[in-house]
Amino acid sequence: MSAVTPTAPPLLLKGFEVELYTGRPDGTVVGCSAEAAAALSGFVTEPDCRNLEYITPPDARYGRQLELLLEPRRRLRPWLAERGLTLLPGSTLSTGDSHRFDRSDPGNPYHGYIEATYGTRVVTASVHINLGLTDMEALFAGCRLMRCEGALLLALSASSPFLDGQSTGAHSQRWLQFPLTPPEVPLFENHGHYIAWMEQQLQLGSMQNVRHLWTSVRPNGDDRPHDLNRLEIRICDLITDPLLLLAVTAFAELRLHQLLADPQRHDPLRASRLDAAALAQLADANDRAAARSSLEAPLRHWRSGESITARTWLAGALEEMAPLAREYGLEAWLAPLHAVLEQGNQAMQWLVAHQGGTAVAPLIAAGAAAMAQQEAQLNADLATERFGPLG
Repeated sequence: MSAVTPTAPPLLLKGFEVELYTGRPDGTVVGCSAEAAAALSGFVTEPDCRNLEYITPPDARYGRQLELLLEPRRRLRPWLAERGLTLLPGSTLSTGDSHRFDRSDPGNPYHGYIEATYGTRVVTASVHINLGLTDMEALFAGCRLMRCEGALLLALSASSPFLDGQSTGAHSQRWLQFPLTPPEVPLFENHGHYIAWMEQQLQLGSMQNVRHLWTSVRPNGDDRPHDLNRLEIRICDLITDPLLLLAVTAFAELRLHQLLADPQRHDPLRASRLDAAALAQLADANDRAAARSSLEAPLRHWRSGESITARTWLAGALEEMAPLAREYGLEAWLAPLHAVLEQGNQAMQWLVAHQGGTAVAPLIAAGAAAMAQQEAQLNADLATERFGPLG
């Protein structure tokens, strides 16, 4: 895959927070995050031990991020195999049990608050995409654009149609059940607006700490709300395929480069017929629609408020960004998105099989095996430099 051309502006720094379920090869979820985090560097626990998380360090290069996504799993899989366990796909407790909370750190008071307040609604797996933006005007414009287009990223990544062995009727049960906190978040006009709003929420108690902003997209940094250096996209379901994850990331990054080049056209506060309050409501409604129907969801476009399906919106956006993708050498990295538009996302494919008579557990088991097989193939490809020098 080609590198960025010398004339293109630099790629943004990027990094990922990947949450995964562990379990048996038959699809049964089995928690072990505290033990895994204690035994292996780079892994951290979530409040429920059935979730295990790792974070990739920031690097702008897509080939390097591919290696960074795979390396922790290369270390984790042998450790899991010794215990008869593997990694499971999906973003909800597809095979159960969502009726109990399985604490990873019983003595942690914040975890206790999470369990008492939200229960297993938070026991989901996802991937957070971080893109580096250090100019505050650009960062908050980027947050506005990604907030208004987050439904598109959820439509591409939806992978949670099941819960407790049953079909839920949604494509992303995770997004429908996850407790967005606070329930209403404005479209931030600038850094000062964000600081004042955050301080108010902390004073009101609607947020327990600066990390307790659980929304589709948020600014992030080392000392929130003041010291910020990146945009964090939190809406995506777990994308087990690293190449598809990088494709979704390339789509988001190219949208941000379009914004940086022409904010008058791509910043929703400047380019929409709607005001900030209406845009926030539109974005949240689109997110819920995408959670229910993903690519087939009827959405409202932020420019005009007119109805458009997620699939049509995505196809148009990919066509529009094609020249920029060529300039950055990202055409090949974007390619998996075209297959998703043609064949459906993970949730859609699972639902077709389930409606054809396949039970949930065998689908998750087959997905776990396919996930391991793909990782082995990608590791082999990296060893032969199929993706070019990683630097």
